[in-house]
Amino acid sequence: MTDTPRRLRVLAAMSGGVDSAVAAARAADAGHDVTGVHLALSANPTSFRTGARGCCTLEDSRDARRAADVIGIPFYVWDLAERFRQDVVEDFVAEYRAGRTPNPCLRCNEKIKFAALLDRALALGFDAVCTGHYATVVRRPDGSRELHRAADLAKDQSYVLGVLDDRQLAHAMFPLGDTRSTKEEIRAEAERRGLAVARKPDSHDICFIADGDTRGFLASHLGSAEGDVVDEDGRKVGTHQGAHGFTIGQRKGLRLGRPAPDGKPRYVLDISPVNNTVTVGPAEALDVVGLTAIRPRWCGAAPPAGPGRYTAQLRAHGGEAPVTAEEADGELRVRFDQPVRGVAPGQAIVLYDGTRVVGSATIATTERSRAAA
Repeated sequence: MTDTPRRLRVLAAMSGGVDSAVAAARAADAGHDVTGVHLALSANPTSFRTGARGCCTLEDSRDARRAADVIGIPFYVWDLAERFRQDVVEDFVAEYRAGRTPNPCLRCNEKIKFAALLDRALALGFDAVCTGHYATVVRRPDGSRELHRAADLAKDQSYVLGVLDDRQLAHAMFPLGDTRSTKEEIRAEAERRGLAVARKPDSHDICFIADGDTRGFLASHLGSAEGDVVDEDGRKVGTHQGAHGFTIGQRKGLRLGRPAPDGKPRYVLDISPVNNTVTVGPAEALDVVGLTAIRPRWCGAAPPAGPGRYTAQLRAHGGEAPVTAEEADGELRVRFDQPVRGVAPGQAIVLYDGTRVVGSATIATTERSRAAA
């Protein structure tokens, strides 16, 4: 919606970081009627961040308020902690319990920022929700919208927005996506505007795990239970304190008591929550040649029926892989031109046609060129 000159009522989601503050300022500069809102997503927020981890502290709320004051826009704090707990945190824990590897950032964009927040914004008469994501919404002549990568591919965040549908795109605004400003230039712009968050560290990792200890967080929710680590032939090579603490493709932290016969590193090939077993093996056993994904969501119009040629991205900071994909019986079936590694059920696959985001789906099963035991 950045291509229309019409004055819009815009609700700017302000996390307390530099990107969302500059995005809100740019929306105001464009002549829109902007209101800032900080989402309180933690039921018991801490006062201060730990380094660059997390984004839901009282400090972040205050930083967002100060930025709104400098920009000269109204500001509110909305409590969405219970919705966030149900739709993001509990989903995260449940996916790991089932042996899958979720992406909570996609779920937050789908369920919180462009569902709960957007629904409330529209009910209050706003036209669009503005965020500091690096992506671009393009309006076509027929009025439909397309989601594209950011102008600066190094900062592109379209992967975590691949869950947005046509209705959500129609009310999305990403003021940072169509500029090639480096992060340092964004920070310099924030300084020129007098925004105190100009040099504030970016948030990393999972926002609701402020100390970065995902395994400890899962253990506190799912408990600890000793299980076996086995090789491809089923031989026990170690133990663990909970299969939920591992993800497919993981190499570090396996603590194996028996080295591989060839002396090469071993990786997690399979996670079985039913018998609390983790299977490990060589890197080449991770090669995936195809997959089936569920709950496809299309960014705009659905692609034509039948097989199509796309590129696929499998993680937020990963590269693209050429694929043939088609939707059949409500599932997305994908074949890779060349084997790829580190693909785990629960992750999102996002399809692209050039820079355009076609859509996304959640990986359910994978087909490997070499089957694990």
